[in-house]
Parts: sequence; structure tokens; C-alpha cells
Amino acid sequence: MSGRVVSGRRPRVWLLSAYRAESHAAWADWLLASQPQVDWQRLELPGRHFAWRIRGNPLSWLDALPAEPPDLLLATSMVDLATLKGLHPRLAGVPALYYFHENQFAYPLSDRQSHWLEPRMVQLYGGLAADRLLFNSAFNRDSYLQGVATLLAQMPDAVPAGIVERLAQKTALCPVPIEPVPGAAERDPQLVLWNHRWEHDKAPEQFAEAMIALAAEDVPFRLALLGKRPRRVPPALARLRQALPERIVADGRLPHAEYRALLGRAGIAVSTARHEFQGLAMLEAASAGARPLVPDALCYPEQYAPAYRYPADDLPALVARLRDWLAGGLPSVADVSPWYADRLAPLWGRVLGDRAIRPG
Repeated sequence: MSGRVVSGRRPRVWLLSAYRAESHAAWADWLLASQPQVDWQRLELPGRHFAWRIRGNPLSWLDALPAEPPDLLLATSMVDLATLKGLHPRLAGVPALYYFHENQFAYPLSDRQSHWLEPRMVQLYGGLAADRLLFNSAFNRDSYLQGVATLLAQMPDAVPAGIVERLAQKTALCPVPIEPVPGAAERDPQLVLWNHRWEHDKAPEQFAEAMIALAAEDVPFRLALLGKRPRRVPPALARLRQALPERIVADGRLPHAEYRALLGRAGIAVSTARHEFQGLAMLEAASAGARPLVPDALCYPEQYAPAYRYPADDLPALVARLRDWLAGGLPSVADVSPWYADRLAPLWGRVLGDRAIRPG
């Protein structure tokens, strides 16, 4: 019977990830390795062609799902869970966890994404079809629920009452864990790290403006410019390369060991993000001892004390805080141990167990 585990065998769980991008893949890899009490069946689709992937995954998997239904479905919020269950009647009674690595209601749109209804509807229907909704931060949860409320308020008619409340009562927080990075024997307090994607939602142009302004004041610093970048050089990266070539000590994507070693040496890690649901890159840098400097918005107030936050989108405030830290000394190390893997593995085990063994 759906949702019931036969005594003496491990619960069968399908992990459905419709967009195997880097952070999604790292979470899935960790989850399978950390929860050996589960008999996993893993189904993933490549992390490309976003619009097709979020809407087309039930079609891509139409003939790919195992014949024997699992005890539990764990689907990421890129999965069109409602359609998937509708196309496969044998899954109708299988309990489902819907994991929000991100939500499309709070994602800042580029000029090419002015109309973005379908991905939001996928995540709304997925939330309704699931038994429990898991979020990696309170900001992710709250922005999803507020986004649903805003969207439904714009609809002309025939919207049932209580949709947001129905979703809210099924939510739980389950962050993605990080593996802590050891600090180096010697830290460079004037090494400033950027380890984010060079894309519009991370606002790298603000970071470039801040560093160029500090260089104009002859504030001493060095730059490590890491993070994924598109094939075409982003304007912010081009500006830094042109304006501050002598200050750049690292530029590009590094092998894993070299990347972690650089995090261990850095004095400061900066975020200028306009979109961040958990901020794994900053958590990793902070675990290595780099002092995080983050906007006072998004997921960051859940993670960092006010001493590490500056008013969001306030370039003068960012420059002033960096000037103080670079010239006057760094604050104490931020404690991000609640996000370490050894702290979060038991939480994920409890969540999976609660659903995988519930009576059908």
C-alpha cells in the first residue's frame, strides 16, 4: 500500500531532480550519501534549457519511470509534480515531498523574462500535489507563499479561498548542508573574494563599482574573482580586469582543492545579490573564516548578525563597510556551524523517515 514500508526492508524513495545544475547536483549527491537507510532511485535531467525543463519534465520522463512505485517521492520544485502524478496513476497515492531549492516567485527577472507565469504555476500546482513542502530557508518559504498570494490576487475569478493557508500548513525548513572549509595557516585580511555566478541576479556590477571606488581611494586590497561565468565575458568582470589588473590574484574557476584553499586564505567574502535563497557560496567562505559582507535582505538575516550586513543596494554603505574592514581590521569570524553537514544529516533523516514509513 502506498506510503507503507514492509518490515525488514529499506524504504524505496525516488529522488526526482528535473534540473541537475551544480547546487542541485551537490545537494542530491550529499543526500544519497548521507542517508544510506533509504533505497534510492535517482532520476535527473540535465541543468540546461530552463523553460523547457521546468515545463517538459513529465514528458521527458513519460516512459522512464520504474514500473514499481516507491514508498515516497522526493521531487525538487523544478519538477511538475501535479502533471507527473496525473500521467502515472500508480503514483497518485504515493506520498510526496516537494523540495524548494528556489522558487520562481522571488526570482528577479531579466529583460528576456518579463512574462514568467508558467514556471510559477508549476510550483503552485506542485505544492498543492505534495504532502509536505521543504524549503532551504525561511526567506524561500515566505517569498513563495507571498508570491502565490500575489499571483492569485491578480486572477479575475474562480480562485478558491485558503490556498496559501493550505500550502503554509505543509511547510518545513530543511537547508542544504555545506562541508566546512578549513582556514589557511596564514590569512590575507586584505584578500577580497567574489565566488558567485556572474549573472544579473547576483548584481556583480555593484561589486565592481565598489572595488573600483576603493582603488581610487588607494585602499589596499587584492581580488579573487571566482564563480561560474558565461562564455561571453560579463561587463562587470571586464571592468575589473581593465581597471584593476594588478590587484587580481585569481580569476576563473579553480579545481576544487585550489578553490577551497583560496577560501581559507581570504579575509572578506562579498555578496551583492538580489536573489539568494540560501547562499551556499557565502556559507562555505564563512566556514573557512572569510568575513561575510552581505545585503541586509533575502536569506542573509537568518544567517549573519547585523555586523556582517549592509543596506541592500546601497553602494556607498558597501564601500564604507569594506573601507573600514580593509583599513581598520576585520570583525570576528561568523559562526555558520548550524549549516554543517553533520548537523543537518539527522534532520533530513527524520523528514524522510516521517514520510517514508507513514501508514498508507
